[in-house]
Amino acid sequence: MSGWWTLLPLAAFVALVVYHDRVYRMGRRANRAVAFYERGLARVEDRWTGTGDTRTFISDETHLYATDLDIFGKGSLFELLSTARTRSGEGKLAYWLCMPASRAEILRRQQAVEELRNNINLREDLAVLGEEVEPTIHPELMKQWGMAPSRLESRRTRVIAPILAAVAVVSLIDFWFFDGSGWIAILALLAEAGLGLYYRKPVGDVAGSVDQPEKDLEILSLVLARLEREQFRSEKLRELRAALDTDGKPPSKQIARLARLIELLDSRLNMVFVLIGPLLLWTTQMAFAIEAWRRRCGPAVGRWLYAVGELEALCALAGYAYEHPADPFPEIMENGTGFDGDDMRHPLLPVSRSVPNSVRLDGDLQLLIVSGSNMSGKSTLLRTVGINVVLGLAGAPVRAKRLRLSVLRIGATIRVLDSLQAGTSRFYAEIQRLRDIMELTKDPIPVIFLLDEILHGTNSHDRAVGAEAVVRGLVQRGAIGLVTTHDLALSQVANALAPKAANVHFQDHLENGQMVFDYRLRPGVVQKSNALELMRAVGLEV
Repeated sequence: MSGWWTLLPLAAFVALVVYHDRVYRMGRRANRAVAFYERGLARVEDRWTGTGDTRTFISDETHLYATDLDIFGKGSLFELLSTARTRSGEGKLAYWLCMPASRAEILRRQQAVEELRNNINLREDLAVLGEEVEPTIHPELMKQWGMAPSRLESRRTRVIAPILAAVAVVSLIDFWFFDGSGWIAILALLAEAGLGLYYRKPVGDVAGSVDQPEKDLEILSLVLARLEREQFRSEKLRELRAALDTDGKPPSKQIARLARLIELLDSRLNMVFVLIGPLLLWTTQMAFAIEAWRRRCGPAVGRWLYAVGELEALCALAGYAYEHPADPFPEIMENGTGFDGDDMRHPLLPVSRSVPNSVRLDGDLQLLIVSGSNMSGKSTLLRTVGINVVLGLAGAPVRAKRLRLSVLRIGATIRVLDSLQAGTSRFYAEIQRLRDIMELTKDPIPVIFLLDEILHGTNSHDRAVGAEAVVRGLVQRGAIGLVTTHDLALSQVANALAPKAANVHFQDHLENGQMVFDYRLRPGVVQKSNALELMRAVGLEV
């Protein structure tokens, strides 16, 4: 038989390899789609804790509410919301949860989230595109890289380098296999060496500046390609879609080309290719190609990353809106300072375990003093108010029957801790936070303060005097808020500040030796404490 028949099984093998790769990729995508819906069901069924992104994006513990309201970490609001695949999307969502937007921007986000809410195909595609990869490309650094001055601009060198490489390869082949002259090869190699040494520093800088995994860029390219196919109706989404448009090729193809160039550049590290890379001036040629790409597309990189980040953040909020259809968008007040919520619940608690409560604060009633016994629900009420403010001002629906609020800055002292490294006590950390909240009232945006067991780290006399001074100062500066206490002496602060302040409370009762709470907010001051009952219930003889 002719030896040519061996090409038939070889061709069949190659075809099977290609087909197998295609099936393998389809299977991986199907698995990611299953995981996408499983995570969605876990959120709907309140089994989501620990299944999402539990990283902390705020390393500064002095942030005025991120730690207090469980914005980041395990079981946090960010873990509940985030479905972003890129660092741009993660960073944008984290920023929205840490900083209120303007009223106009909030309304634009609400319209965009409403449009994306039922666009399940888009949100699924964004969730399953590409392989799973930990995002590492920092959008701000990428933007700076795109705008930096070019290091390699010589068009003549871009032409000379491949010619020298071709001459060197051909002359070496001619010398070894056809007894040609070796002088041409020697001259070509010397010219290559001179060119490589001349551009060694800038080429090294270019190679170092793109030392990032190309899979990040692959996902960014796939995300861009998917968004380029979408047509939107809301104003914000149309603007973001328009930001992707550029002259020439679409940004997805431009990013894919950059990823390919970086992949080719990285091939110089291959153990086999490292022997022939210098002969081809491979690193120099790839560095020049990357710099040419950067001169052409670099100024648009920041715009692309911004648009992708905003769209991913909006899709995250839209996923939450889709999974919680009963949650309404809040009404954002155009003038004044206020917070008026009916039947609010905490979004991180299962509905079956949460009890709704209503809170109203405005220019007439700026302060609620919340009294009650231990474990009665005081701190949870503060977190419920705060986290719904965060959701509403980010552009998302809120966990309430109805919510009307103005744009607000949040200041909280719910989880202020001492610091061994800084040498500060819990009390000192709290008064520093109170000072920061007071400073926050100097900004034009009104403040809502959430103070839990205010100044409980000092004696009762200083606590009463200090607490009244703090809340009086906040009220005089136009802030609104809630203060919790189980020290009934502090309830007199509301009487001193009436009618700007009022007392409300939670209550409990003893049933079969167990403390029972209904977690319902009631007007007035709590009339009893459960401390002694709790001590006796656990066996302490008091």
